[in-house]
Amino acid sequence: MQRTRGGGPNNPPGQAVVEGVLERITYANEDNGYTVARVDTGRGGNDLLTVVGALLGAQPGESLRMEGRWGSHPQFGRQFMVENYRTVLPATVQGIRRYLGSGLIKGIGPRIADRITEHFGTDTLEVIEKEPKRLIEVPGLGPKRTKMIGAAWEEQKAIKEVMVFLQGVGVSTSIAVRIYKKYGDASISVVRNQPYRLAADVWGIGFLTADRIAQSVGIPHDSPDRVKAGLQYALSQSTDQGHCFLPQEQLIADSVKLLQVDTGLVIDCLAELAEDPEGVVRETVPAPDGGEPITAVYLVPFHRAELSLAGRLRRLLRAGEDRMPAFHDVPWDKALAWLADRTGAKLAPEQEAAVKLALTEKVAVLTGGPGCGKSFTVRSVVELARAKRAQVLLAAPTGRAAKRLAELTGAEAATVHRLLELKPGGDAAYDQDRPLDADLVVVDEASMLDLLLANKLIKAVPPGAHLLLVGDVDQLPSVGAGEVLRDLLADDSPVPAVRLTRIFRQAQHSGVVTNAHRINAGTLPITTGMPDFFLFPQEDTEEAGRLTVDVAARRIPAKFGLDPRRDVQVLAPMHRGPAGAGALNGLLQQAVTPARPDLPERRFGGRVFRVGDKVTQIRNNYEKGRNGVFNGTVGVVTDLSVEDQRLTVLTDEDEEVPYDFDELDELAHAYAVTIHRSQGSEYPAVVIPVTTGAWMMLQRNLLYTAVTRAKRLVVLVGSRKALGQAVRTISAGRRHTALDHRLGGTM
Repeated sequence: MQRTRGGGPNNPPGQAVVEGVLERITYANEDNGYTVARVDTGRGGNDLLTVVGALLGAQPGESLRMEGRWGSHPQFGRQFMVENYRTVLPATVQGIRRYLGSGLIKGIGPRIADRITEHFGTDTLEVIEKEPKRLIEVPGLGPKRTKMIGAAWEEQKAIKEVMVFLQGVGVSTSIAVRIYKKYGDASISVVRNQPYRLAADVWGIGFLTADRIAQSVGIPHDSPDRVKAGLQYALSQSTDQGHCFLPQEQLIADSVKLLQVDTGLVIDCLAELAEDPEGVVRETVPAPDGGEPITAVYLVPFHRAELSLAGRLRRLLRAGEDRMPAFHDVPWDKALAWLADRTGAKLAPEQEAAVKLALTEKVAVLTGGPGCGKSFTVRSVVELARAKRAQVLLAAPTGRAAKRLAELTGAEAATVHRLLELKPGGDAAYDQDRPLDADLVVVDEASMLDLLLANKLIKAVPPGAHLLLVGDVDQLPSVGAGEVLRDLLADDSPVPAVRLTRIFRQAQHSGVVTNAHRINAGTLPITTGMPDFFLFPQEDTEEAGRLTVDVAARRIPAKFGLDPRRDVQVLAPMHRGPAGAGALNGLLQQAVTPARPDLPERRFGGRVFRVGDKVTQIRNNYEKGRNGVFNGTVGVVTDLSVEDQRLTVLTDEDEEVPYDFDELDELAHAYAVTIHRSQGSEYPAVVIPVTTGAWMMLQRNLLYTAVTRAKRLVVLVGSRKALGQAVRTISAGRRHTALDHRLGGTM
């Protein structure tokens, strides 16, 4: 089944063609598509050929026709270097059985593949193609499954056509599936004629991929459609980095560099976009340093959300009615004495001030670091409100934070998304037209609230109700755009706030709390003589990565009796590199959930998913689950069916969420996560690789956030030089946001 072609105008000398069945993938890099795989070329004797190259998207069981060149690796010997490939239908019974049993066709697993091929032999694929109703002849196949297999085969055929068209521009299988699901039979027409629609319509396709497709189908480099798409892409990228807008000069410069076109063309296209009601919004805003005002350019949803959030907060603050009027003339001495008797502890003066503020002001902010009594203050606010029969609603941005809030107060708490009952498309069931039934709304971990979510939340708070936002403003800001908590705490903000600063005596004995405050103050942490805070020095980044895995998977469980999957979390400053979350996830999976013959698994790109895997959702998907599944939601894979092409995740909100195999690019492993993704979560133990390989990411608020995620134990692994860099470096610059000015009435 392998042959080498001679040279010629279309066949350069030395180029060869190999056909075979993909048996297994031994390595795949999801960033660049580079894959190492083993292929059965039919030589017999279990003699498999090693092939390397851009094979990402091919699945074990598929028959491949690969073009490339022969080469030799000094360690692994002879191998075939693939330059391009396409899938072909297998011709032998064994190949057909392997192909059908690999999970490529929904409704067929290994057991049913055996039955079908035993019945139809080499005619199997022709029967499925031309007479799928005959599948009912196979023992054990009913009408329902027969129909499912026929429909899945037709869909695969259609997707393959799209794949053949897209392969020339390097689009992966998963993206081809998404394009087909979005546009159906119109897929090729849209890709050929309106490729920039893909960036807006299809998750996982950004401007760069759409641009590559556009160039391959002949759209001019200086097309106004291309330039407008590039401008919107530059703005979208900036929101991913936390900005609500970009200064116009910066946007123009970034776009000229991205698009490699004349500045005048970019300026003209920006003006056209600003005329489009759904394009962009240009507005003059105050400069952050007090200098000359700047022209801010917003994507429309972010401009609307910023205006709406500021306006609604001011209206809540000024509301004439009050849904908790009893606290305006309450005898505070008696109320606080009753509270101390009920909780068994007396509030410190600044805690008392926070409690009074939350119960008398319509909007209030409570901030402070670990060990300063935020939790006890929140519990006190809730106890007093309930004593006056107030309707209290509790929420947090993540499932873990909501669970912690419920444990703290003894009342039910939900994620913000679930509280608002977000619906497919992202609209909330509760908003200004249908507000929440609440007298007091308490939101914990408010540093995680981005602009869009904060706006949805504030819309749903009824006039006269009280809103208490609780969070640590010194932590990293939200993953999404904005710095809502920081803006609410700005000097000229009308929102009243209390900052707790006193560390309580019991917290002073905690190395985690002590060192969190030292780091926040710019002082190196104490790493010796502490029972709950350790440093394992290792200067080499790669060795630090291996040591991190050993500490998380073996040493901590052995010494402290903690479960490596449930109780220990590795928090990395960045995703890439030998001590980044990506590489560590692969090593930790091998250590915690290794491959077993009896353990079903599914490869998707560079990842392999198994039952027992700890995973996280990496995009907001309003279509999944009861009220959507959101970026950062963590869970465990509890079921995986090759036959049904589906796996199930039990999330940290105790919801079982199914994922079809073509949706697995929404999931990543979560044995290790970036520190940014850990916000709002709390773990018994955290392990933090701090290496010079992550030099550009090492900042004080990053390390502080990581340390404050731990309840009982912190282990740093890495370089003292890198640790010093992280403690010394204050985060560079503020995000571009005008919320503070809008709140302060300067706009």
